Amino acid sequence: MTRYLVAVHHPDDYDPAAMEDESMHRDIDVLNEEMIAAGIRLFVGGLNPVADARSLKAGPSGAVDVTEGPYLKTGEHVGGFWVLEASDMDEALAWGRKAAFACRAPIEVRPFH
Repeated sequence: MTRYLVAVHHPDDYDPAAMEDESMHRDIDVLNEEMIAAGIRLFVGGLNPVADARSLKAGPSGAVDVTEGPYLKTGEHVGGFWVLEASDMDEALAWGRKAAFACRAPIEVRPFH
């Protein structure tokens, strides 16, 4: 079995209070219960808004600079994720499809090394 990251992408201005409703929360809860019942969910986590991020970068002198905000300036960020253990990419993609519906957001599925 291979482990997969199933990442939920949000725009930088994503506001859960304004953009999430009871129906969405219910769909995510149902998906989590289904993943647990299938025995494939290893870990799940939602992340604070990207404004709460801090980025660290080592400089040539060995000092590490810390800046506020995300490292990548893309307009989108990972807002949450699952780590799943699936038999293959097709199975992981099937769970990703369910996540895209439940979260009403783009999903990225990537295998771990």
